Amino acid sequence: MRIGYQGEPGSYSHRAVGELFDDGEPVGLLGFATAFAALEEGEIDRLVVPVENSTTGSVLPVLDRLPGGGGHQPFAIVAEHLVEVRHAILGIPGASAEGLTEVRSHPQALAQAELHLLDLGVEAVARPDTAGAVREVAELGDPSIAALAPPGAAEIYGLDIILSDVMDRAHNTTRFVVLAPGEPQVDPDDDKTTILFTTSHTPGALALVLAELGLRGANLTRIESRPSTEAWSYRFFVDLIHDPGPEGLARVIDPPPATCADLWVLGSYVRVAE
Repeated sequence: MRIGYQGEPGSYSHRAVGELFDDGEPVGLLGFATAFAALEEGEIDRLVVPVENSTTGSVLPVLDRLPGGGGHQPFAIVAEHLVEVRHAILGIPGASAEGLTEVRSHPQALAQAELHLLDLGVEAVARPDTAGAVREVAELGDPSIAALAPPGAAEIYGLDIILSDVMDRAHNTTRFVVLAPGEPQVDPDDDKTTILFTTSHTPGALALVLAELGLRGANLTRIESRPSTEAWSYRFFVDLIHDPGPEGLARVIDPPPATCADLWVLGSYVRVAE
């Protein structure tokens, strides 16, 4: 089974693939657009992507692509996975923290260590991937340029760990989801679902949807609004915990709350304890 992820070997996404699939073949892909296209075109069997981080919140380029559509093959969320993120600053052998002028990494990683990097007095330079930044530092061979990345990437690319635990919050965890081709299915043990809905343009419509979902027994663990395909119109992503199986989900969303204009299920899966 070919398991796609955005990035290069040594990244957090690559690590997530290894933890989820013992015998899968990891396939690194450049950028989220390429990664989603590979899944929709059948080049990979599963896609592992980050959806949110406990420090910086949602990964918006992923969230906006979860609905799919546009004539592409359908896909669904089938699992979630948590990865504890402990960034390190990696440099070429002999480099020191005092000599650094630039640190490269993925924008999400840089945001998770913004205050640390400010204290170091270095320029934060965004790159498409944490492990890709490590590879660039190794290729440049400049002791003044380092990468913010997983500590394990140091050995892969022949770098040294200059500083460990470089994060602004002690608890820093990224939530990943696994996407599979096909329409969403609800297995007997599935007790968490990601839905997407729009509301009618009436006063209190969103509040009424959320209240009704709660009254039906759903525990809403996340809600995020994002622009829809029409200007100044929004859609809402919600993760909710419910009783297991198809019946448990049906009790929550069937029929949809009265003030919902549309409601889509993006996938059901077994929740992971935090």
